Amino acid sequence: MGRLNITHVLSIHDTAKPVLEDMTYLCISAADHSKQNLMPYFKDSIVFIHESRLRGGVCLVHCVAGVSRSVTLVVVYLMTVTGRGWVDCLRAVRAARPCAGPNLGFLRQLDEYENLELAQYRTWWTERYGENLLNDQEEIEALLAVKYQDDDSSALGSQ
Repeated sequence: MGRLNITHVLSIHDTAKPVLEDMTYLCISAADHSKQNLMPYFKDSIVFIHESRLRGGVCLVHCVAGVSRSVTLVVVYLMTVTGRGWVDCLRAVRAARPCAGPNLGFLRQLDEYENLELAQYRTWWTERYGENLLNDQEEIEALLAVKYQDDDSSALGSQ
């Protein structure tokens, strides 16, 4: 983990607990089930990820398979720091991790977050952190450009 400069670990699964001594952890016990409510963990996750980045570190967000729970929290973080919707943020994540696929319940929560809470969270985030100096907008746009290019290439190849 040292060569990747990982300093923080957000662990979200049924038995999440700190494992390595020299890491800072946020452990969330949550099942990969469509009825599991992740929304109560959104704010703490956003703060944890962002503050690790502000300190020059890297935050590893993981669950068991790296497909559903962890992806949901990363998408929420990206939505909050960029103001983009969940569809774009999930596409950007899929550009880097093609297997990313939150379960249906988590997709509903992402949609609810976008439609009912994102504006409020953006206001809170901006008041707390000010201008985002981490180039997140540019990185999302670059990932989306790659994703759209890959999607176009796939569509052409299947004709």
